[in-house]
This record gives sequence, structure tokens and C-alpha cells, in this order.
Amino acid sequence: MAIDREKFPPLYRTVAINDDGLESHSYIPGGLDVLTSSPSNDQPGANPEQFVGLALSTCLNATLEAIEQRRDLPHTSQVHTIVEMARDRRGLQFYVTAEIKLPGVDLDTAKAMVDLAERRCPVAKLMSGSDNVQVKLVQEFSPAPPIVH
Repeated sequence: MAIDREKFPPLYRTVAINDDGLESHSYIPGGLDVLTSSPSNDQPGANPEQFVGLALSTCLNATLEAIEQRRDLPHTSQVHTIVEMARDRRGLQFYVTAEIKLPGVDLDTAKAMVDLAERRCPVAKLMSGSDNVQVKLVQEFSPAPPIVH
């Protein structure tokens, strides 16, 4: 369902640019400039999988921080996002798992906060239609050793 841009005009805009492909750099004019490379080689640089993980982790944790503030709770939330790339019938796909810890928050409150954060976080909302995306509350983060070929 498309958003009514007249009723809900943009509050912020940025442009992320990559003009030269994966083995180059991506940048924000006047801001961040990141060397990029493929996750399947040992060249220095970040890759799209890492950008996806950073976007979801940062946005979810910022949303949780706002929820904590509204509930007069100290900011304790932590978000680790595991992004895996796999082959499928048409090429490649991502599996994305955002794990959330809320130290010092009781289980029922923590579950409600995670549910609310998932519904409010713009990045989580963007990804919400995919069966390959999970957001879950955890007591401990899963080990995620790198897969190297």
C-alpha cells in the first residue's frame, strides 16, 4: 500500500550514491564515503549485506530508545542483526535476523516493546513483508561466525 505523500510529506531526505559498482565506493554528498567490495573476496571495504544490517540495527535500537524514554526506563536495548546471503532459484537472497536484548526489563514488557518497535521502526516496516526477515527478543545473542569461501 502506497503512502499518501500529500498527507505525510517527507521530514528528511538524503541521497546515497554508488556510480561505479561493487568494487568502488558509496557515499552521501558532503558526508559519509565508504569503500565497498564484494563479500565473496578479501578486498577491503563494506558490502550491501553490512549496510542492511547496520540500517536495521541502528533504526530498531533508536526506536527502542524512544520507547524506553517514554516509559521512563534507562536505555539498555541492544540490537545485533545477522545478515546472510544465499542462492535461490533466481540468483541471490538475504536472510536477516535482528536479535534484541533488553537487559533489566521483565519478559512481558520486553516482548511488548519489541513488538511496538518492529511496528514503528521505518526500516523494520520496509522489510516487514519478507519471510526472510525476523525480529526477535533474545536473552543472549547468537554466535554468528563468518562464512568464508
